[in-house]
Amino acid sequence: MNIHEYQAKALLKSFGAPVAEGVAIFSADEAEAAAKSLPGPLYVVKSQIHAGGRGKGKFKELGADAKGGVRLAKTIEEAVSHSKEMLGNTLVTKQTGDAGKQVNRLYIEDGADIDRELYLSILVDRAVGQVSFVVSTEGGMDIETVAHDTPEKIINVAIDPVAGVTAENLDALTSALKLEGEAKADGERLFPILYKAFVEKDMSLLEVNPLIVMTNGRLRVLDAKMSFDGNALFRHEDVVALRDKTEEDAKEIEASKYDLAYVALDGNIGCMVNGAGLAMATMDIIKLYGAEPANFLDVGGGATKEKVTAAFKIITADPAVKGILVNIFGGIMKCDVIAEGVIAAVKDVGLTVPLVVRLEGTNVDLGKKIINESGLNVISADDLDDAAQKIVAAVKGA
Repeated sequence: MNIHEYQAKALLKSFGAPVAEGVAIFSADEAEAAAKSLPGPLYVVKSQIHAGGRGKGKFKELGADAKGGVRLAKTIEEAVSHSKEMLGNTLVTKQTGDAGKQVNRLYIEDGADIDRELYLSILVDRAVGQVSFVVSTEGGMDIETVAHDTPEKIINVAIDPVAGVTAENLDALTSALKLEGEAKADGERLFPILYKAFVEKDMSLLEVNPLIVMTNGRLRVLDAKMSFDGNALFRHEDVVALRDKTEEDAKEIEASKYDLAYVALDGNIGCMVNGAGLAMATMDIIKLYGAEPANFLDVGGGATKEKVTAAFKIITADPAVKGILVNIFGGIMKCDVIAEGVIAAVKDVGLTVPLVVRLEGTNVDLGKKIINESGLNVISADDLDDAAQKIVAAVKGA
């Protein structure tokens, strides 16, 4: 689960991190009062969407010459003007894709005099099995570009889960970011705060880009991005309360009601599979034969008929789907349950696109019999390779 920048900053502030004063607004009528409540004289008006690259983004409705989704304002009037222009319009960034995202919230923040921009993130480093800081002196840029062009400028510092952030870790971090004087002292206070927030709130990612050194020599968190481990949200009602469903795919929200692992993608072949590994392999082989998967969908090992029916309905609700591949290996999951769920869903919502079904494992003969006797126009497959070729051919009209 992701949250907005202003929410992330409020959370970090509660742990003691240095952030600027700011006010979230939901209509342009609130902009003047919000700006007046800040010290000024410089204000920053920031679009609040769950996507990066906002500053370089463009609003669809405002033309090619329009300013981006993060704007400076030197007067209250200018902050109000920006707010009116941004709210309700669609911001397109590298991470949103061409569809963009509608801006329904803004964050008006007090400006800062910036000397240097740094990059910092905390994540779970599976290579070492520990939470790690990832830092770079090249803040304010796409970290992927830095990693590609100048990987030596990215430093990883793994944190021992028993010892926590040690003096040795702090030396490594402040040295990597070339912090001195007050900035170094601020870093030595800030880094343990960020680690504490990451661990206590069960985050999967905490990114501060940029972390700035101001002209007065102090550190400040200028931006903040947070993702939380969905499996731990039951422990954090305060975090769940921050969820903005308008930023999420409606199909993913529906899937979460049935405890389905579903991620919407950009292709046109819908996939229903049991097991994350098999689901990944299914998507890979679809791509191998020249098509693109429309989703990742793992119905799990112990899915019921109702759960399978819900999964099939979610797939068919996607207008981009031009064909469906059901790929089930019955271990804990039984092939007859899958068959019954598919039939129930098709009878309920209809079937207007090609459907290929590959079943193997527990009760496979019964599952195939149920589908064969259903009267549905289903293309059966002997194995995954056969299934992938058949659904790709069907979608392409071969």
